[in-house]
Amino acid sequence: MEQINVVARNKKATHDYFILEKFECGIVLTGTEIKSIRAGKVSIQDAYCNIKNDELYIINMHIAKYEQGNIFNHQETRNRKLLAHRREIRKMFGKITQEGLTIIPLQVYIKNGLAKIEVAICKGKKKYDKREDLRREAVKRDISRAMKNRW
Repeated sequence: MEQINVVARNKKATHDYFILEKFECGIVLTGTEIKSIRAGKVSIQDAYCNIKNDELYIINMHIAKYEQGNIFNHQETRNRKLLAHRREIRKMFGKITQEGLTIIPLQVYIKNGLAKIEVAICKGKKKYDKREDLRREAVKRDISRAMKNRW
């Protein structure tokens, strides 16, 4: 039985990008970093992923310093290595180089005691795509409101 505890979500990702494919990756962390993540002190709003030497890295992910940490506390926005299968990394690399896509983290969660991150291959939305999505959401909201008041 899997226990999943979502710690952080990137809510802007679905607004700013079309999500094409999702992957689950592990994160290489130090001791104080995992303690901060378990306390919920993580942000992936401005984070993105990059592939370098057949390895996947997350850049600009902010993990707050651990309050009970000492002089060996971690840097807050260092580049962290992500653990994924080699064929998945090569698949991502092929897509982002040929099609001009990007890799964005969607959520950080604790699964069976281990910190995991869900990353997705995404294509950026244009301004008119974002407006269309907002319009569609407003129509859905109006329909649900009308159905609720009808009964």
